[in-house]
Amino acid sequence: DLDGWSLVEGREAIFKKFKFKDFRHAWSFMEDVAVEADEMSHHPEWLNVYNRVEVTLCTHDVGGLSELDFDLAAIMDEIAAEIAKGIE
Repeated sequence: DLDGWSLVEGREAIFKKFKFKDFRHAWSFMEDVAVEADEMSHHPEWLNVYNRVEVTLCTHDVGGLSELDFDLAAIMDEIAAEIAKGIE
């Protein structure tokens, strides 16, 4: 059960918008996720504007969703929570 993730209409993918305190925290999130994603060899589609990061996950090799997408989504949620906890 992934909080805040939704199915993308017309596509087999999941999507979430993350919001951080500022650009530095958004960038830190992306850096931390990049390390994990690279280790998994599973890379997100994402867009960063100031303190927001919009993420779409799908597995291009299978033409839809796979366990990798849900695993990476859970990792992203954990990283975002850690960043939020660090700035409270």
